[in-house]
Amino acid sequence: MNLLTVAIDKPETVNVILGQTHFIKSVEDIHEALVGTVPGIRFGLAFCEASGKRLVRRSGTDPELVELACRNASAIGAGHGFIVLLGDGFYPVNVLNAIKAVPEVCRIYCASANPVEVVIAETTQGRGILGVVDGASPLGVENDDDVRWRKDLLRSIGYKA
Repeated sequence: MNLLTVAIDKPETVNVILGQTHFIKSVEDIHEALVGTVPGIRFGLAFCEASGKRLVRRSGTDPELVELACRNASAIGAGHGFIVLLGDGFYPVNVLNAIKAVPEVCRIYCASANPVEVVIAETTQGRGILGVVDGASPLGVENDDDVRWRKDLLRSIGYKA
């Protein structure tokens, strides 16, 4: 077995959702979950088919994000892995529960705007996602000023009352 990492290629303003699902039907179901949850959402979706033709299946509302999702899914190359790239101004917090509610979705590895590296195991059979490195390691523990800043931020952007 070989271990390797693949960096997700995306613009800084794009959020990524990386997960695992188990059926070709997932492409349409995840697409429907996204457009049904956030009208006007811009996204690209790619899914690595694990049997049959073993193609990268794709969908989305933004051709550039669809192409970028396909390139990332191909680079990861893990059967049944899927990637969603959300356009600028669209956030995982608004769609994550809808994606998790898709019956075929097995797990979500991450939902992030940070730089993400995918940790992959490669065997003679193929590739599997072991996990992700999401952003950078902490530099310390928040103090009281940091707590106030965090709480103020969440309220100023409407996520807390």
